[in-house]
Amino acid sequence: MITTVTTVTTITTVAAIGLGAAVSITAVIALVAFLATRELASASNNGFLLRVARLTSIGIIPLIITFAVIVAVKLAELL
Repeated sequence: MITTVTTVTTITTVAAIGLGAAVSITAVIALVAFLATRELASASNNGFLLRVARLTSIGIIPLIITFAVIVAVKLAELL
């Protein structure tokens, strides 16, 4: 019975770590995409693209916070 509980706990832990890594990678890729979109859109004089550049800030701010948390957790793991 104890080996079953240990096995299930180990599998759950590995799955949670894998899911966390996947979410982290997705968040960083989304942040890079938003930043690139904002930079390219703000370089234009087109009114629509300038609006797109402003609207991407809505997604960038939470992703920067998420990135900071990811970095803090990774630093805490190292220390």
